[in-house]
Amino acid sequence: MSNNTPTPHIGAKYGEIAPAVIMAGDPLRAKFMAEKYLENPVLVNNVRGMLGFTGTYQGKPVSVMGHGIGIPSIALYTYELFNFYGVKTIIRIGSAGAYHKDLRLGDLVLAMGACTDSNYAAQYDLPGTFCPIADYGLLRKAVETCEALGYRYKVGNVLSSDVFYSDHPQADKWMKMGVLAVEMEAAALFMNAARSGNKAMALFTVSDHIVTGELTTAEERQTTFTRMMDVALSLI
Repeated sequence: MSNNTPTPHIGAKYGEIAPAVIMAGDPLRAKFMAEKYLENPVLVNNVRGMLGFTGTYQGKPVSVMGHGIGIPSIALYTYELFNFYGVKTIIRIGSAGAYHKDLRLGDLVLAMGACTDSNYAAQYDLPGTFCPIADYGLLRKAVETCEALGYRYKVGNVLSSDVFYSDHPQADKWMKMGVLAVEMEAAALFMNAARSGNKAMALFTVSDHIVTGELTTAEERQTTFTRMMDVALSLI
């Protein structure tokens, strides 16, 4: 496995990335998290500006890294981490647009499953529809952490959409099926984890509400987006 590293997209050598990785779409969010939470963070990847750091949290090794926007991007990075670096657990943190009427700005959404309009699963040539789901142990612990810290949250299905600016919006159809929120990456993460026999979890902060049109302010994003980081680190 170590002979395959560094990879074309990750400059770290085998052993420089921890068995547990927390990933964010924005590499600068990964940098912020590493500097805020990790003891002695070391930059282990800067290929294409996709920053990755390894350090410790409460004595446990952990890496924090960006994954970019969309299923093709997260699929590439998580495939290499799972299959070439010996990573066993990946937790995605990110923002999401709320569909559910009871969600408020700043609430956390814990993804139990991820619907998608992507064709990513076609590569597996399955005789049916695959359901990308989170690892139950990680999901259960995330719920326990939210309860202990008093964070507002909902558990359920999200939509991992390939399209941000849609020419034919169909949010109402997903809402009818009880989908809580929309983001752009979790389904591929869950599929890569399943295919490699590893664990994955995704949790989100509601940054905007698709139904009401509400948006978070810069100050709200700065103060509330750290809650998902607290939860993610509790899973390590």
